[in-house]
Amino acid sequence: MKKTFKLSHPTIKYPRLIEAAKSDVKKYLKRERNKTLPDYADYWGFDCRFGQTEDSAESIYVGQINEKISFAESQEWTSFYLEILATPAQRTAHEQDDVEAE
Repeated sequence: MKKTFKLSHPTIKYPRLIEAAKSDVKKYLKRERNKTLPDYADYWGFDCRFGQTEDSAESIYVGQINEKISFAESQEWTSFYLEILATPAQRTAHEQDDVEAE
């Protein structure tokens, strides 16, 4: 998803537009996570970018999306850009320390 969300409308109030944007993101993530994974992958990872415009967008984590949209609401932005790209990923094993606890 690469989308610029407009936060101004003649009849729809600002808080409803923010809720609609959050809902669109939530639906998109759910739809992408339910897609069939390739054989080599364990889960869907997401590469995300957020900003006022596409040019000023910075990389963020998936868990920060709602926080960033709320930030845009607090700053009363008239629009924001959000990019979410699903990528198949594989979990890596954690390094186990062989240090015995005494």
